[in-house]
Amino acid sequence: MGKTTVVRRLAMLVHTRKTVGFTTEEIRQGGIRTGFALETLTGGLRAVLAHVDFTGTPRVGRYGVDLGVMERLALPPLRSAATEPVPGTLVLIDELGRMELACTAFQDTVRRLFETEIDIVATVHAKSDPFTDALKQRAGVELVQVTRANRDALPETLAARLENP
Repeated sequence: MGKTTVVRRLAMLVHTRKTVGFTTEEIRQGGIRTGFALETLTGGLRAVLAHVDFTGTPRVGRYGVDLGVMERLALPPLRSAATEPVPGTLVLIDELGRMELACTAFQDTVRRLFETEIDIVATVHAKSDPFTDALKQRAGVELVQVTRANRDALPETLAARLENP
């Protein structure tokens, strides 16, 4: 189980809070990673975010990124949570990665979310990045590393903390 699985299980376990956000997962063909799909937590909308066959920019490694997927699927519920925060809302973001952060509107929305009182659980790649490094340094941010030792129990542990703050 990895970061995405932790976020998906967490979303299923948190019953007392309105949850918004998205997950991303690998697309594989013949055992080879060819892209990434984005799926919303509310409504289950799904689209290909990045793929080796996408041409144009932006590009992250060998993948072309469709920023329209971020605009159409990921951003509307996040913008709503950022501009009209509802107490008790939980934002789940998988992930704050290079492909997602290629969308400057997403960066702006995430910054606004972190300025609210809303609880946010976001996965972040271990590599250093100026945007995510700044978020990690904010007061009130707690970093929890997903490891082999904690990954099975982590969704339940986080759910218990989030349901009983």
